[in-house]
Amino acid sequence: MRDFLIIARALSDVARVRALMAVKDGELCLCQLVHLLELAPSTVSKHMSLLVQAGLIECRKEGRWRFYSLPGGQAPAAVRQALRWVVSALSEEPVITGDAENVRKSRRKSLAEFSACYRS
Repeated sequence: MRDFLIIARALSDVARVRALMAVKDGELCLCQLVHLLELAPSTVSKHMSLLVQAGLIECRKEGRWRFYSLPGGQAPAAVRQALRWVVSALSEEPVITGDAENVRKSRRKSLAEFSACYRS
């Protein structure tokens, strides 16, 4: 029951769901997510932390950079089921399809173009 509630809580925010859907086709840097969501880096970081805690997203660090992706095949069954449901339910949602196009464009750019969120 606890895992279910943590997952449900993580999915209860539009920005978190948009971020989750944004990484469904591959890893994104925090700065790319900041650009996509048009939120402050600290806000996006907090959202991503909640998704990581729920097991819906994995994070890896490379120096100051943080990269987010969907969990691998070893994710718990509840996480795999939740991800299937979210992707299935939202794949045709206009905001999500618009975000997917923006993510495709951002993947063509250098990460340095998005690095403003790491500047002191």
